[in-house]
Amino acid sequence: MRFSQTLQVALEAVRLNRMRSLLTVLGIMIGIASVILTVGLGLGAQKQVKDEIAALGSNLLIVSPVSTTSSSGVRGGFGTATTLTRADAEALTDSTVAPSISAVAPVASASESLAAGSTTWTSTVHAITPDWLTVRSRSLTSGRFITTSDLSQQNKVVVLGSDTAEELFSGQSPVGQSVTINGGSFTVIGVMASSGSTSTSSTSDDDMVLMPWTTASAAVGTSATTVSTIYLQARDQDALSSAYQEADAALLTRHKVGTGDDADFTITSQQSLVSTATSTDRTMTILLGGVAAISLVVGGIGVMNIMLVSVSERIREIGLRKALGAKPAVIRSQFLVEAGALGLAGGLLGLAIAALGSWLLPKMIGQPVTLAWWAAVGSLLVAVGVGLAAGVYPAGRAAKLAPIDALRRE
Repeated sequence: MRFSQTLQVALEAVRLNRMRSLLTVLGIMIGIASVILTVGLGLGAQKQVKDEIAALGSNLLIVSPVSTTSSSGVRGGFGTATTLTRADAEALTDSTVAPSISAVAPVASASESLAAGSTTWTSTVHAITPDWLTVRSRSLTSGRFITTSDLSQQNKVVVLGSDTAEELFSGQSPVGQSVTINGGSFTVIGVMASSGSTSTSSTSDDDMVLMPWTTASAAVGTSATTVSTIYLQARDQDALSSAYQEADAALLTRHKVGTGDDADFTITSQQSLVSTATSTDRTMTILLGGVAAISLVVGGIGVMNIMLVSVSERIREIGLRKALGAKPAVIRSQFLVEAGALGLAGGLLGLAIAALGSWLLPKMIGQPVTLAWWAAVGSLLVAVGVGLAAGVYPAGRAAKLAPIDALRRE
């Protein structure tokens, strides 16, 4: 028999047992869909983390004070100390001290109540310098940003985050309008574009008020000397490591600390955040993928069982074909093609279910799913491989039947 004839006979056998064939491919279908969606969830989580970290700023280093410890031994929250100063930030702008750092943006923060007409809202006021926009790689949707002139003249101006602007002005343009903060009136000069992420703290990067450093220290009570965070921008991605070392050495010297273990500050880089998040996501993906792969094993066992039943039911047919001259290789090929067809059908159905799941899951759980072509192709090959592997034993058993013994069976 030619292979085309073998293929036709095998597919006809699958068609004649439609219900049994459908039940057989369910195991492989579920396994393939589970593996693809598991990998997609892992890749989606990694991409989401990378996007959120990238939204913090380009080539960013974040210097924060360590937590405080009260006299009773109770530690405060991260960043509750006041060990960083404006002078620390100014020292890091010196190119002889930190040549790998291109920009420095100190920030002092305070929670304040805002009012616009009859609408009130509580947000975080950040005292900043003009370099903040560059260091954080942010942009505006309307208006302008804070300038050095605003700092020198202590202008009572603010730039609102997108969420803050929406809460106070309900879709109206806030630029040129006034908001009241701590009893003082401030003019809105700009609105930030949404960052689409959260910062390293628990507050949203889109719910904030940006104010000139000099104005904030006089109007809302932020410190004129201490800072809550110092954002550093390295010259480029390759200079991130050297910028980290230069900032660490400079601050250790300024704070008269001998080693990093005793430092009263911490420096976080994008690379460390990405590595930690990616490592965690990869571990979870491997664990979940292992669990999903069990479905493929179960599906393969199902294919083997069905093929053994098929061999038992068709012993007389096998004996007749062998008596008419069919070689064992032809019989073996027929059953292997049947098993491979079942695996391929399960793989294609699994791909369809995975595609549907990648569209539904983000709507249901709010977690992105990124389908990878290599996962889809690999899963399809695995499905066919599982079918063929499960058919090897039944096919070999059918090929070894003696014609006289097969014909004697009823």
